[in-house]
Amino acid sequence: MSETPETPHLQRALSNRHIQLIAIGGAIGTGLFMGSGKTISVAGPSVIFVYMIIGFMLFFVMRAMGELLLSNTNYKNFADFAGDILGPWAAFFTGWTYWFCWVVTGIADVVAIAHYVSFWWPDLPLWIPAIACILLLLALNLPTVRAFGETEFWFALIKIIAILALIVVGLGMIITGFESDGTRAAFSNLWVHGGMFPTGFMGFVAGFQIAVFAFVGIELVGTTAAEAKDPEKNLPRAINSIPVRILLFYVGALIILMAVKPWTAYSAEESPFVGMFALAGLVGAAGVVNFIVLTSATSSANSGIYSTSRMVYGLAREGDAPKAFGRLSSRKVPKNALLFSCMFLLAGVALLYAEGGVAEAFTLVTTISALCFMFVWSIILVSYLVYRQRRPHLHAASTFKMPGGSFMPYVVLAFFGFVIWALTTQPDTLAALLFTPLWFVALGLGYLVLRRNPAHAGLRFAHAAKVRREQEHRDAFLRGPQEKEPTLMS
Repeated sequence: MSETPETPHLQRALSNRHIQLIAIGGAIGTGLFMGSGKTISVAGPSVIFVYMIIGFMLFFVMRAMGELLLSNTNYKNFADFAGDILGPWAAFFTGWTYWFCWVVTGIADVVAIAHYVSFWWPDLPLWIPAIACILLLLALNLPTVRAFGETEFWFALIKIIAILALIVVGLGMIITGFESDGTRAAFSNLWVHGGMFPTGFMGFVAGFQIAVFAFVGIELVGTTAAEAKDPEKNLPRAINSIPVRILLFYVGALIILMAVKPWTAYSAEESPFVGMFALAGLVGAAGVVNFIVLTSATSSANSGIYSTSRMVYGLAREGDAPKAFGRLSSRKVPKNALLFSCMFLLAGVALLYAEGGVAEAFTLVTTISALCFMFVWSIILVSYLVYRQRRPHLHAASTFKMPGGSFMPYVVLAFFGFVIWALTTQPDTLAALLFTPLWFVALGLGYLVLRRNPAHAGLRFAHAAKVRREQEHRDAFLRGPQEKEPTLMS
């Protein structure tokens, strides 16, 4: 949405340092620290290929998102370009689904944080650290966007140092021929215990069910577009470094873990990072790793609160959310949208005392979240395909073209179809798969009601006119006057 000089707008206060670390923090999820034990136990060494394939596919989603965001720097996030290119329904569904993704993930993070704190203070009531976490998130996000960027910078740095430490320590153990339980640390451990695919094809498939959740948040850098300094320079840098990050932080860490100890020695119930540092003789290994996972979960929740508040702010500016959420504080922060998202995290406090197994609840939550994130990633790809067809002059003028843009979106969409099929092969993930459509039914009903509101129609009309004028002004520099394309905003 275009901003006039009199209209308050988000502040471009996130530097290249912030954007790079936010992108790294988004790419390294809590799932790597806590979920990798389960992926190793079900897929064996083939989990290396699982993470490589998912990372490869999501790189193209990120490149498509980058080209679209930079095709019009008035876009605040991917919901903006989805609404402009596909129509208002896409902005509504994308924005609210992304909000739902992060709120669900944030609730899971609050539950996890309360349990991580109980490692040191087992007698402390769980609701105390949960409430303290939500208040901390508010305190980190309310001051300025720079405060969020700085906090996320240090959170991401802790994750990076932890993984690099694991790789360095593991390499030292392999080089010195470290032995434990009669097994010598060596790279040959990757293939001498049943080969690279010891659990067969279905074990390999099961790895995708769990691993895909580790990548949620990889698109987080796309929500910083309106608050990034020099986005034309900093966004491409952050996106292009994703393959290196995945190879180093995911693939590198997993190779080291399974080289030091055979994959058969890992349990689905324990973080492999704890076992690794304990083997190396690190005093208080469990406490150190607990601190790392605690900061990782807090980082995830912090990112979720930031991204959902910006998404709700954008929706409100376009009439898809109450007007109050479209107001900024004196420090250019969407305070009302921030408080709204934090309010839903209180559900995590109630879940702390719910009956049932934590593992089952975590599987349900992570699967629903992963499915909704895949919907958002798919909308980005479909938006890109339509953009290529209807605005070829913008693609031709782009300095950040998506590689393989004419066919790779179809490959990635087919891959998402494969992941959905993989989720049907296990009862717990199948249950989540059957629950997820209820969200989209509720969204559809909400959108039908919203469209009947005259005020919403007026805001949409004004927004469409502004976007059209901006696009035509940009087109004038790229191709000169020509026949207008049909409007997409009605």
